[in-house]
Amino acid sequence: MNFAWLKRYVPRGIYGRAALILLLPILLLQLVVILVFAHRHFEGVTDQMTDVVLRELELVMLAVDAAPDAETVPEAVEERAGPLDFIVTPVNRPLPQDDSMLWYDYSGRVLTPRLKAAMPGLQSVDLSDDDFVVLYLESSKGPLRIQFERRRISASNPHQLFVYTLFFGVLLSFVASIYLRNQLRPIKRLARAAEAFGRGRHEPYTPAGAVEVRAAGNAFVDMRARIERQIEQRTLMLSGVSHDLRTPLTRMRLGLSMIDDEDAAPLLADVDDMQRMLDEFLNFAKGAAEGEPERVAPLDFVTEIVEDAQRAGRAVVLLPPEGEGEGTVKLRRVAMRRAVDNLISNAVRYGARAEVSVMLSDRTLRIRVEDDGPGIPENRREEATRPFSRLDPSRNQDKGGGVGLGLAIATDIARAHGGVLRLGESTRLGGLRADIVIAR
Repeated sequence: MNFAWLKRYVPRGIYGRAALILLLPILLLQLVVILVFAHRHFEGVTDQMTDVVLRELELVMLAVDAAPDAETVPEAVEERAGPLDFIVTPVNRPLPQDDSMLWYDYSGRVLTPRLKAAMPGLQSVDLSDDDFVVLYLESSKGPLRIQFERRRISASNPHQLFVYTLFFGVLLSFVASIYLRNQLRPIKRLARAAEAFGRGRHEPYTPAGAVEVRAAGNAFVDMRARIERQIEQRTLMLSGVSHDLRTPLTRMRLGLSMIDDEDAAPLLADVDDMQRMLDEFLNFAKGAAEGEPERVAPLDFVTEIVEDAQRAGRAVVLLPPEGEGEGTVKLRRVAMRRAVDNLISNAVRYGARAEVSVMLSDRTLRIRVEDDGPGIPENRREEATRPFSRLDPSRNQDKGGGVGLGLAIATDIARAHGGVLRLGESTRLGGLRADIVIAR
């Protein structure tokens, strides 16, 4: 049997699901107990008490039949059935034909048919008063009204089980929810630590809770330590290689300075290309590890980057902000600056101009860079974000292309902030559209 349709009605959070697992059996148990109690107590006990009252009513009707006339009925009943505390009074016709009772009177729905089945002359039963039962019936002495106390035919405290069941059900559910919250708190702490690590932040975390949760926590701590060691080793290795290669490049540059300019120009261009490659390798090695996350106003931050690019002679403009435009987001300033600057550099390298825009909402930050260049085909956009990937047909490297790390660096930095780099087609300029989207 397929229960996929049930998923939409199940809480998505672990606390809600655990509460459902805890409370649903309690509610079902209470419902079963109440139904069994209602059947056994209300129906069984009410039937027994009704039988007793019917036998007493037989004595009352014998006293009514023995009375000389209708006016002497109350005295005759008092004389022969006085201890039974029935109040019998003659009434005028027409007698009420409709029964009346309160909407929650379950025992009244049981005793009314039983009284009518045992008393053929009974016309109606009035249970509108919780304290009394009133019967209207035809007798040998004419129409009568018989009144007696309700407690003689119904249990006096049938609500106690309902009250006790509801009270202790709520109390135990409250106690269980407190215990459940304490058990789920370590899981939520682990989730927060994992989310923070995914966004490039190191949040202190100590495994706690049940054995299984502690095992998961220890596995996360070990994994985080291994990843941090791997990132540190990669950074140190590439930084060392880049640093060691700078020395021979410097010697080559000094040696070429002593040669005629006409002969040295091609070699100096090669040395500059090698220098630029080393710089990009080093930037890729650093990734998003530089600096600590801090609160940054995105609009001011991007404005500063665009102004620096304009001073460097790049044809880039900043569009008015979309959405709220106000507020702060936690970013690694140096790393994010490198990512946005790489996107702007790519835009002006492969296009004539670039436009930058910022959109800040309650949930996300989006930094968009668009150009009017050739763009990237949809089927090759994922390939373009891989390290050392060069898309020659669509991104002409004769325009000063790098080593294929610009988009890869931006992708790594976006992921380190818990976001993503999305590539698409610019509807405004017709070239590439690059969006850095980060959850707030």
